[in-house]
Amino acid sequence: MNFDAAYSFGSYEGTLRDLIHLLKYAKVESLAGPLGRMMLSAAPPMGNFDWVVPMPMHWRKRWERGFNQAELLAAPLARMYGIKLSRCLRRSRYTKAQASLAQRERLENLANSFAVRNPAALAGKRILLVDDVFTTGATLRAATAALKAAGVSHVSALTLARADQRRFEDHSKSGSKSVARAARAASAGTFDAVVRRNSS
Repeated sequence: MNFDAAYSFGSYEGTLRDLIHLLKYAKVESLAGPLGRMMLSAAPPMGNFDWVVPMPMHWRKRWERGFNQAELLAAPLARMYGIKLSRCLRRSRYTKAQASLAQRERLENLANSFAVRNPAALAGKRILLVDDVFTTGATLRAATAALKAAGVSHVSALTLARADQRRFEDHSKSGSKSVARAARAASAGTFDAVVRRNSS
C-alpha cells in the first residue's frame, strides 16, 4: 500500500451504492453536494494537508459523462477547510473501466496512466486524494505513485464508499440520517426524472 492512510464514509452497498450510481450513471449532479458533505464525517483533520486533489478522469471519459464526480465531491471539502482544490493530477491515457476487470487486469490497465502538472510545485506537499469508491485500491495506488514520484511527501485517500471491508470503520451507520435525507431527495425528484428520461 503506497498511500499513507485511507478513509471512507460507508460501505459500497444498499442506499449509498444506489446514490453513487445515480450521481455517476444517471448524471444527477445535484447529489454531489449532499454526498460530499457526508464525506466530511469521515475526513481526517484538514490541518494535516496542503491540497485536496480529486481523482482525475481522462478528457474523453469526462466528455462522455459531462463531469468528474470526484471533483464534485472534493469541492465542498476544499471550501469547508479553506485549502486549495488542485487539478495537478491528470490521466495521461484512456483506460478501460476498472469495474469489469480482474485484479491483475486492473493493475495492467492502470500502468503509466497518471501524470502530474508542474511537479516542482508538488515537492513536500501533503495531499488528500479524493475519489468516489475504494474497490481494490488499484486506482488510488497508481495515482499515489505518480504523486510521490513528483515529490509529494504524504498522500491520504478519502472515498465516499469502500468495497474492501478490511480495517474499515463504517461512518454511514452514524450518518444514516444523512444517507436517508439524500435518498429521500433522490426519490422525490431524481427517480422520476430518470424514468421520464428513459421513457422519452
